[in-house]
Amino acid sequence: MKVLLIGGGGREHALAWKLAQSPGLDKLYAAPGNPGIARHARCVDLALTDHAAVIAFVREHAVGLVVIGPEAPLVDGLGDSLRAAHVPVFGPSRAAAQLEGSKGFTKDLCARGGIPTAAYARVRGRAEADTAVASFGLPVVLKADGLAAGKGVTIATTRAETDAALDALFADGDAEVVIEAFLSGEEASLFVLTDGETLVPFGSAQDHKRVGEGDTGPNTGGMGAYSPAPVLTPELECRALDEIVAPTVRAMADAGTPFSGVLYAGLMLTPTGPQLIEYNARFGDPECQVLMARFRGDLLETLLAVAQDRLAELPPPAFSPGTALTVVVAARGYPGTPRAGGQIGGIEPAEATGATVFQAGTRLDGDRLVASGGRVLAVTATAADVGTAQAAAYRAVDRIDFPDGFCRRDIGWRALC
Repeated sequence: MKVLLIGGGGREHALAWKLAQSPGLDKLYAAPGNPGIARHARCVDLALTDHAAVIAFVREHAVGLVVIGPEAPLVDGLGDSLRAAHVPVFGPSRAAAQLEGSKGFTKDLCARGGIPTAAYARVRGRAEADTAVASFGLPVVLKADGLAAGKGVTIATTRAETDAALDALFADGDAEVVIEAFLSGEEASLFVLTDGETLVPFGSAQDHKRVGEGDTGPNTGGMGAYSPAPVLTPELECRALDEIVAPTVRAMADAGTPFSGVLYAGLMLTPTGPQLIEYNARFGDPECQVLMARFRGDLLETLLAVAQDRLAELPPPAFSPGTALTVVVAARGYPGTPRAGGQIGGIEPAEATGATVFQAGTRLDGDRLVASGGRVLAVTATAADVGTAQAAAYRAVDRIDFPDGFCRRDIGWRALC
C-alpha cells in the first residue's frame, strides 16, 4: 500500500520510521517531510491548506491511506475533504478535532457529561477575565482557547504573572480565553486509538513541558518524555478510560461527530483520581517518539484499521516491557525566537550508540544539515528501566555536534526521584 504522511516534525519522523517497518508498505510519501523523514519516504511539496491539491496527489499516486500528523490540518478539515473523496484517513474530522482546537468546547463537553476536570470559566474580555481570576484565586491556569503549539498555557502564581499572561492573551483584542482552577498532582498522558466506537489504549507517557531543569521557566512544546508513565498505574488508567475517555468518545458519537484517530488525554492525577487537563487530537510530540520506540505491532495495519472502522478486528497493541526516553535538543532562544541556521553534526555517531535520532526542525543547506525551528532533534533510547534509558539517551546526545543547541539534562527525573 502507498501511504501519504502529512507533517514534517519529530512526531512525523517517528511515524515514518515505524511505518517504513511495515511489510504492507509499498511506498511512503511525506508532505512536507524533513531530511530525517527523507530516509524513509519521498518528500513532496504540497500546500496542505489546498485540499484539492492534496486529493489530486493522492489520486495520481494511488495512495491508499493518508496519515495526518499535526493538529492544524485536522482543525482545518483536511480529513473531511479526503473522506469526501473516498480516501481512508487516520485522523479526526474538523468537528471532532474541536476537542483540541477549542479548549472551551472540551470544557463544555466535560461539564455536560460529568467528566472530571478543573472548574473553569470562558471569557472574552479583560474585565471578565479579572472577575474569573478573582473567583478562582491563585495559582490559576490561563489558556488560549485555540491552537497554541503547546505554549498557550500559563500557570500564574502571582498577580503580576496573571496580568502579564492576560495582557499577552488579549493583545490582539477580542480573544477567547479559558480560565481554570489550579489542580495539584502528577501529570501523565494517556493515548487511546478509536474508530468512533471501539477504543483501545495505546500507551502512556510523561512529558517535560518547562524549558528549564527541575521544571522551571516557560512552557514549551515539550523538552523530552518517557514511556510508560509509572505514575499512571493500571488502576488509574482504568479509571481514566472509564470516567474520562470512554464518556468523551460516546458523547462525540452521540452528537453525530464521532472521533476517529488517536485521542491524547492530558491527565492530572489528583488525590481524588484522574482529571482531564486537555485533549489533543493527534499523537504528542515528543510523546510519539517514545511510543513508536516501544510499539511492537504493525503501525500501517493498525492505523488503516482505525481509518476503515474495524479497530475491533485487531488484537490489543503490543509494547516492549521496558522504557523509552527521548531528549529534545532545541535551538538557543527557544521557546522565544530560536537561533536558525546552526549546523548539526554527529547524528551517525549518536545512532551508533543504539539510540535513534528523530529530526524535527531541520533542513538541508546544500549538503549541510542545519536548524530550522525551535525543537530540532529528539534523541531517543530504550532500555529495561528509566535510569538506564536516560543514561543511554544522554550518551547519544553527547555525540551530537550542535553548538547552537541546548537540552535539559534531567529528562525522566520524576520517575527517578
